[in-house]
Amino acid sequence: MKETYIRMEHISKAYGKNPVLKDLNANLAKGEILGFLGPSGAGKTTTIKILTGQLKPTSGTAYVLGIQVENIDETIYEQIGIVTDSSGIYERMSVYDNLKYFAKILSIEKGEIDQLLERVGLLDQKKQLAGKLSKGQTQRLILARAVLHKPRVLFLDEPTSGLDPATALEIHRLLLELKEEGMAIFLTTHNMEEATKLCDHVALLNDGQIVEYGTPKELCLRYNKEKRYRVLLESGETKELTQSNEDIAKLAQWLKNDEASSVHSCEPTLETVFLKVTGRELQ
Repeated sequence: MKETYIRMEHISKAYGKNPVLKDLNANLAKGEILGFLGPSGAGKTTTIKILTGQLKPTSGTAYVLGIQVENIDETIYEQIGIVTDSSGIYERMSVYDNLKYFAKILSIEKGEIDQLLERVGLLDQKKQLAGKLSKGQTQRLILARAVLHKPRVLFLDEPTSGLDPATALEIHRLLLELKEEGMAIFLTTHNMEEATKLCDHVALLNDGQIVEYGTPKELCLRYNKEKRYRVLLESGETKELTQSNEDIAKLAQWLKNDEASSVHSCEPTLETVFLKVTGRELQ
C-alpha cells in the first residue's frame, strides 16, 4: 500500500459568515496525482493555501508528510514545491541565475541546474534574461524552480492556464515523469481533459464542497446512465445507437454485413459529469 503524503479531514474555511470550504476529505499518496477540479471561485486555491500553511482552517485538520497543517513551519518547504499564479521569477536575472540563486538557498549542487534546464526544455535559453521568456517558457522556469530540490510533494495551481497546447503537453509529460519517480502532485485545474489525462483521483469541487470523488474513469462510468454507442459505417455515415432492441438489431445487421467501420461507446466526459452534478458550466 502506498504511503499517504496528504490527508484532509473535514476541512472547512470561512471568513466571518461566508463559507469558502465545507467539510473537505481527501487523500494523496506517494507517486500519485490528485486533481481538485472546479471553476474559478470553487475554493481550489484556498485549499492549497491551507495545505501549505499559508491559511489556518476554520475547522477540521490536514496532514502533509505527517505534519499537521496548523504546525507547519519553514522546514516543510524543504520537502514541498509550490507553483501558483503568484509564483514569480527575477526578470533581470538570467534563466540559469534564477535557479542558481535558489540552488544556493536550498543547498543544491549547481551541477544539477543544467540537467533540470534540459529536462524542461530551457537549456538553450540558460543565458537569456528571464524577463524575455515567453509565457510558456516562464511557466517551465517556475516549475523547474519548484522541483529543483526534488520535493516529495508538488502543489500546482492551474499550471497550464493560458498556455498553448504544445507547451501544455510538455508540462504534462514532465509531471507524469515526476509522478513515476514517486513525487505526489496536488493539482488544481478547471481543465477536465487535462485532469482525465493526468490524475489518479479527482475531486469535483463546487462552491467549496467536494460533490464527487474517485478516479476519472469511475466518475465517467458512474454517470453513464443512458448507454449510447457511436457507429461509423463504411458509407461514411455516423449513427448513434441506444441499447434498445431495435438499435441492437441494427448493429447486429451492420456487423453481419461488414458495414460497420468502427463502434465506440459514448461515456460522459468529466466536464459532462461536472455539469450533471452541479448544473454549472466550467469557466
